[in-house]
Amino acid sequence: MAQDHEFIKDTKQSRDGQSDVSLTLAKHLLLNDDKKSNLIFSPISIQIALSLLAAGSSGQTLDQLLTFLKAKTTDELNYLYSHVVDLVFVDGSLANGPCLSLANGVWLDKSSSLNPRFKHVVDNLYKAACHQVDFRNKFEEARLLVNSWVEKETNGLVRKILPPKSLSSSTMLVLANALYFKAEWMEMFDPDDTKDYDFYLLNGDSVKVPFMRMRGHQYISVFDGFKALKLPYAPVDWTQKPNGKGGWTYSCDKKPIFSMYIFLPDAKDGLPALVEKAGSESGFLDRHIPSESVLVGQFRIPKFKFEYKIELSEALKTIGLDSPFDPEEGLREMVAHGAPLIVSKIYHKAFIEVNEEGTVAAAATVVEEQLGFSLTEIKKVMIDFVADHPFLVFIREDKTGMVLFIGQVLDPSTT
Repeated sequence: MAQDHEFIKDTKQSRDGQSDVSLTLAKHLLLNDDKKSNLIFSPISIQIALSLLAAGSSGQTLDQLLTFLKAKTTDELNYLYSHVVDLVFVDGSLANGPCLSLANGVWLDKSSSLNPRFKHVVDNLYKAACHQVDFRNKFEEARLLVNSWVEKETNGLVRKILPPKSLSSSTMLVLANALYFKAEWMEMFDPDDTKDYDFYLLNGDSVKVPFMRMRGHQYISVFDGFKALKLPYAPVDWTQKPNGKGGWTYSCDKKPIFSMYIFLPDAKDGLPALVEKAGSESGFLDRHIPSESVLVGQFRIPKFKFEYKIELSEALKTIGLDSPFDPEEGLREMVAHGAPLIVSKIYHKAFIEVNEEGTVAAAATVVEEQLGFSLTEIKKVMIDFVADHPFLVFIREDKTGMVLFIGQVLDPSTT
């Protein structure tokens, strides 16, 4: 346990960077979403994929990746993200707590081999299973293998992440990771209390959707222009005691603690401004985490279920991460005795469902690499909290501050 505390202490700056990078990605993806749709993605999945790229790069490409991921060295990244698996994902298969798993995979053309230094990182730090395939002659067969692996590791929630013809005979290497999360609320909602209410869309229209309701106390904080709600998930081992203010304090010393956070703008059309603020202020999320349970008046949040898919290469280039895609730079430390590889596509797909019992969510990131050109891959007052208009949602591990999922709910009636 002391080792866990030392990890948390020693990597605070890196973890703060992870949160800031997560919100930078969220700001770019959410504000540039042309479809104006519900959106969910896993920043930790994307960041693990990019840290693997950093472990296999050098020069300008490495510098860009480290700057983007807010790290000083690849050792810092490797230590942070390899320990995430050991600390955040510990005991993820226990039946009486959150079900959480993360897996990494590598598919390499049989004509090549990994650079020994990169292979050490892949095998020992990221614990990625390495598969040799025939991209040159059987790239469609390899694509189906990757898709099947992702589907299996996400319990069937993320399917067909690589579309037809996304790989080719010039593909040399594919990196992938898959994340699965399922947890029950610390205090479940009563399905008999769920009723339909209006949810107001950004364009001024409204739709009738089922809202979950609850009485009593909730973790809520009120800020200038928005409110923040914390909904804890039930950990494996937890205790509760009165906090002296009419609510409860929960503690869990030996296991990770996960919570969902809903950031609700005051204005019905205030989500874009809130996204801009969250993605522009360093440390925003940590500064706005509710810490006290307060008595609530009206309390309603909608049920929702949807998935989202995006090809990330253009988004990352726009943010300033372009060297991994540049034939003049590329990734030079991944494959032994060969030409540099470059990133061509980075596919990301995520799913989330929130209901009275809890949450199930999954995500995967796949990166493809080709020879010379590509790689895929509070005060004691009564507070109302009625999430009847677009809001931000986060799923976070509270001991480390690691952000697993970020999304926006614009219309709970759509999937």
